[in-house]
Amino acid sequence: MEDAPCLPIIGEAAPDFEAVTTQGPLKLSELRGKWVVLFSHPADFTPVCTTEFVALAQANPELEALNVKLIGLSIDSVHSHLAWVKNIEEKMGVKIPFPVIADLDMSVAKKFGMIHSGSSSTATVRTVFFIDPEGTMRAMIYYPLTNGRYIPEIVRLVKALQTTDRHKVSTPANWQPGEKVVVPPPKTAAEMEKRASEGYECKDWYLCFKTI
Repeated sequence: MEDAPCLPIIGEAAPDFEAVTTQGPLKLSELRGKWVVLFSHPADFTPVCTTEFVALAQANPELEALNVKLIGLSIDSVHSHLAWVKNIEEKMGVKIPFPVIADLDMSVAKKFGMIHSGSSSTATVRTVFFIDPEGTMRAMIYYPLTNGRYIPEIVRLVKALQTTDRHKVSTPANWQPGEKVVVPPPKTAAEMEKRASEGYECKDWYLCFKTI
C-alpha cells in the first residue's frame, strides 16, 4: 500500500520551497508580506487546464489589488511551461502574468500533497492553497483531474479571509463582500448578557450579524 500524500495543515506554516519558474527562481518564504495563492494543474497543453489558466489570468488584476501573488505548478519542464504559455497567448489572446513552477522532481508537489495515487502517480490533482502574509496556511481546496475550478470562489475566499483578519469576524455561508458578517459567539455568561445591548442583528444569543 502506497503512503498517503503529506498534506499541509491549516493554521500551521506552509512548507517552504525553492523552485524554477517561467519567471525565474522563486522561494516561497521571500514572498512574506503578500498573500499567496498556489495552485496546481495536471499537465500543460491539456483542455481543462488551459481554460483555468485563461480564467486565472483574467482574475489576476483583482487578485493583485488584494496583495495576492498567484503561482501555478505542474510536473512539467520549464520549457514545456514556456511553450504552453506562449501557445495560450497566441491562440487565446491571453497573456499569462503569473509564474508557473516546473516541478519535475515532484519536490513541491509532495510537500503540499498534490500527488494522489488514486488519480495519478505522475500528475498533480487540482489544488489551491491560500497562504497569508505571515506564511501560514489558511485554506485549501482540492478538485479532481476532470473538473475545472470556479475562479470567482478563489477570489471570494481571499476576500473572506482578509475580512476575518481585518475585522476579527467570521463570514456566513454564501457570503459576498459587502454583506453582513458573523460576530464571534460570547465566551462567558457576562458576554452573553452584554450581547443584547451591542446593537447586533441577533437570531439568538450565539448567532449575531453586523455590517462592516
